[in-house]
Amino acid sequence: MRGMGVAMPPRRGQVERPPVKAVEPAADAELEPVEGEVVDEKPTIRAWSRRLPGPVQRAASGKTAERAAITAVGAASLAGRAWDGATHGVYRRQIKAAEAAKNSEELKEWVKLTQEAKQRRHERLLHLPRMAFGMFAVAVIILAAACFAVFAFAVFAPLVSGNSFTGTLRVGMRLVGIGVWAVVILLPVSMVLAFVAVMAASYKEGKRRGDIAPAWVTVDRPVEDEGTSIVTPLGVAEAINHLSIQPLDKAVRNGWQVSFDTPPVRVNNRGYQTVFSLPLGVTPAMVADKRDVLAHNLHRQPLEVWPAAAKGRPGFVDLWVADSGTAERPTPPYPLLHDGQADVFEGVPVGVMQRGDEIMFPIVGANFVAGGQMGQGKSNLCRVVMLGCATDPLADLWVHVFAGNGDFDAYQPRLTRYHRGGGDDVVWAGLRSLQELYEEVDRREMRIAALGAKKVTRGLAEKHPDLRPIVALFSECHELFGSTLPLYEGAPKSQTVGKEAAEYATKTIRRARKVAITLGFDTQSSRAAAIPPSIVELVGVNACFSVKTWRNNDGFLGDGSFEAGIRATELRFNVDRGTCLVTGTTDETFEVMKTFFIEVDDDSGRDDAAPVIARCMAEVKDPARLGSAERPAIEARDLLEDVAAVLDDEPVRAAEIPGRLRKLAPAWVPYRSLTGVQLRERLDEEYGLVVPSTHNRYPVSPESVRAVLSDRRLLEADPAD
Repeated sequence: MRGMGVAMPPRRGQVERPPVKAVEPAADAELEPVEGEVVDEKPTIRAWSRRLPGPVQRAASGKTAERAAITAVGAASLAGRAWDGATHGVYRRQIKAAEAAKNSEELKEWVKLTQEAKQRRHERLLHLPRMAFGMFAVAVIILAAACFAVFAFAVFAPLVSGNSFTGTLRVGMRLVGIGVWAVVILLPVSMVLAFVAVMAASYKEGKRRGDIAPAWVTVDRPVEDEGTSIVTPLGVAEAINHLSIQPLDKAVRNGWQVSFDTPPVRVNNRGYQTVFSLPLGVTPAMVADKRDVLAHNLHRQPLEVWPAAAKGRPGFVDLWVADSGTAERPTPPYPLLHDGQADVFEGVPVGVMQRGDEIMFPIVGANFVAGGQMGQGKSNLCRVVMLGCATDPLADLWVHVFAGNGDFDAYQPRLTRYHRGGGDDVVWAGLRSLQELYEEVDRREMRIAALGAKKVTRGLAEKHPDLRPIVALFSECHELFGSTLPLYEGAPKSQTVGKEAAEYATKTIRRARKVAITLGFDTQSSRAAAIPPSIVELVGVNACFSVKTWRNNDGFLGDGSFEAGIRATELRFNVDRGTCLVTGTTDETFEVMKTFFIEVDDDSGRDDAAPVIARCMAEVKDPARLGSAERPAIEARDLLEDVAAVLDDEPVRAAEIPGRLRKLAPAWVPYRSLTGVQLRERLDEEYGLVVPSTHNRYPVSPESVRAVLSDRRLLEADPAD
């Protein structure tokens, strides 16, 4: 039912416009089909009045008058529809609309379709005489067969029974007479039944078209339950006509009419979805700005109405209108709480959308970011994601929590790597994990190339343990990316652990899609120091809980999200806890998702994730690889001693020493970006060892390095000296 046009309802004092032309969608438009039930229009609700004259009131009290009026309305409607079909009314209206719009191409098309329809009807009429003759012939044959049967019965029956031919013939004629009387009796009965069927159909049609009941038996009354009212094209048209958007009001006065690419469709018995056009000068963002008014006009709560730019259809709005009360419905139990396994290559269940469908988070090949104000459900979302991944015995899980909370303590037996706390050692551990993941990306790329594959699949991961999927979560990541710890002792302010972590995370995400490495982040702040914009842009899934400003909104969901109507600012703090806007999980531009809840009892310490983890451990074939919760000791290196270790007996150019240091300690981060100039500066500033230029070669003498080392050791041995 695409291309359905609906006129905006005229305002008071405004002249009603001629019929609306149907707007066909563009031939090259790629629209996703919406499964559901198209809703019949029922724009108003009438109360049947009993204000009838006294005798009529008594003769047809209450329901009788109502039913009679409904039936009359339905009969008139059916007759009108029959006449409209017989006279090709649909085609005539489209031709008039095309003439009014001065669209010659559309006019030619509708004239052609009309002529074809008339030709088909003409051919059917030509076949009517032949069909009537055929029916008459069948009746004659049946009658002749009956007469022959009676005659045969009269001839052969006496031979068996001994009765006379005349008596037998008389019995046969009586049977024929009984058949004739049966036809005579059944004919009026069938007519009565047909009349009852017509009246029932008329009553049903009248109920559907109750808005056009005769004025003497109806009176307007307000809708008793507006929250459950249906959504129709006319209702949507009227709702957007009263948004007080100046360009829209001007377009309506100039004759603009809304058209529907998808009329309101009932989806999963939870709400309605529709895609409709906007006039020139009106953007989907303007409609989204008026969401509260639009929700009021549609008799819904603001959280139950979500207008957004239609995907692939510039100038169109994709509107979702949930049933009243949907926002307050609790989520169903977590589907993997008692049994079942997830497949990280297919996705894990995380929550339900407003349409009632379960939302699966893609894991392998996608990364995710979750953000929002404190206490709105970010940690629970990550707990749900990681618990789903834990049920896949093939996955290795790394969790870094840069805070002292125990959100993932129950997960520890199933984790390959687990660090939590607010200390510098946890921040360093997070940086090292990102470095290792980046190196693992490089190793896996060469590994799958050697195997002749293009990417890691479940089959490859099951066959080759070194290609198991890795899911690494960095919770409260603002503590990691915002860290100002120097990358090494005496490092300039621009070289911090936080910036290094952001660089490694970004590089890993860019290359990890095909090697089954997934990174996840959650944070309270959308500032660049808390979650780098490059990460937000690269991840496949973005989830945003309640935020205060459009900057926070775009910081978590991507630039332009607020303008496109994807607005987590509409979520209410501490009211819509557990509800977020999520992108990248379905074909829709975004979904309003309520996450499953993994319950925790703070008083008793009970965590519903614990029995799930115990069940998961029973499925893991090689549990020895799990549970390494100890934090590795922070490696400490002395630059001067390392320089002495890599020097021979002859002086070495300063520019060559950083390469030797990287070979000596390949995992030590400060040596990765060290240059010859920086080495000379550090030797001078930290140890007082000045490297001479000597023909611009800056040789580092091993004797001078060992002399400084010897002096420092003597000083450490006897500080009093």
